Amino acid sequence: MNKELRVIVSGGGTGGHIFPAVSIANAIVALRPDAKILFVGAEGRMEMQRVPAAGYEIKGLPIRGLYRPLWKPANIGVAIDFLRSKWMARKIIKQFQPQVAVGVGGYASSATLDAAYGMGIPCLVQEQNSYAGLTNKRLAQKARKFCVAYEGMERFFPADKILLTGNPVRQSLLDTKVTREEALRSLGLDVQKKTVLIVGGSLGARTINESVLQHLNDIEQSGMQFIWQTGKYYSAQIATELKQKGQPQNLVVTDFITDMGVAYKAADLVISRAGAGSISEFCLLGKPVILVPSPNVAEDHQTKNAMALVDRKAALFVSDAEAPQKLIRLAIGTVKDEAELQSLSQNVLKMALPNSAEIIAKEVIKLANQ
Repeated sequence: MNKELRVIVSGGGTGGHIFPAVSIANAIVALRPDAKILFVGAEGRMEMQRVPAAGYEIKGLPIRGLYRPLWKPANIGVAIDFLRSKWMARKIIKQFQPQVAVGVGGYASSATLDAAYGMGIPCLVQEQNSYAGLTNKRLAQKARKFCVAYEGMERFFPADKILLTGNPVRQSLLDTKVTREEALRSLGLDVQKKTVLIVGGSLGARTINESVLQHLNDIEQSGMQFIWQTGKYYSAQIATELKQKGQPQNLVVTDFITDMGVAYKAADLVISRAGAGSISEFCLLGKPVILVPSPNVAEDHQTKNAMALVDRKAALFVSDAEAPQKLIRLAIGTVKDEAELQSLSQNVLKMALPNSAEIIAKEVIKLANQ
């Protein structure tokens, strides 16, 4: 066996960056049990809790995102913090002595991979979206390999460095062994009824929540059942509104779903934002989905993610602006159309790229050995 493998993994800010990063780390350790992995994240962001919970050490940098528009005076402070973070990243790299650095996007990834490149350490970037983020675009000429989830990424990265791998997803979703009936019973639901799962990401989504609140009567009269994850941020306000308006008996409300594998298994149709990680999950699980892209993301990349599926008839699309009027009625109509559900499921499965984490891990090890 080669000498001890040492890898830095950097990035975060959202679950969409953290889940793939942890999945890649797990896959590296599965292939090389001797591997030592150190994460580098941004202070105060969710990776500082999620990564240690997954069993890995993490160092934090005082890095922040740029304010829009870019000429805002506050960006002077952001630039100073970036330089501080890059200096700290160099110090971390010098102490840890990795053979390779992996970036998954997010604030910390930029400073860490910049520092690693400057110190002659080979870098690999994992880009989850169909439209590359600012951090990863900055690294286009610096990284040795770009592992991507969508075709056509030559717009952003050198073609000879691109590998189409797909996005790593939470292994627990793929390992869920319960049947649809068992999943429904565990959630206290009727196994005879069609089920719609409504999720807005780990923090919830205001527009999707408003869409539900405006159509409680449609839900009540639909003859089906709904699981609604509101997000912790909105849960108190929604509980108050439901108390006033009346909660339909066929609507199960929760602020957070701990076992998404069971929730997906129970669902005949999912309503979701169009984050890259979620889309990869729908592809691998063959889940019919209505995508409502968030308008509050850089370069509107969620719409681009969604359209990659919609163009292949692998998902349905509702814009954020139209959701309050259209979303729930489209969901009810779709679930009643068995042929449409089957078609969506078959088409989204065709877009699945399995074993992504293992493929990326092998590329990381290959770079380290070089």
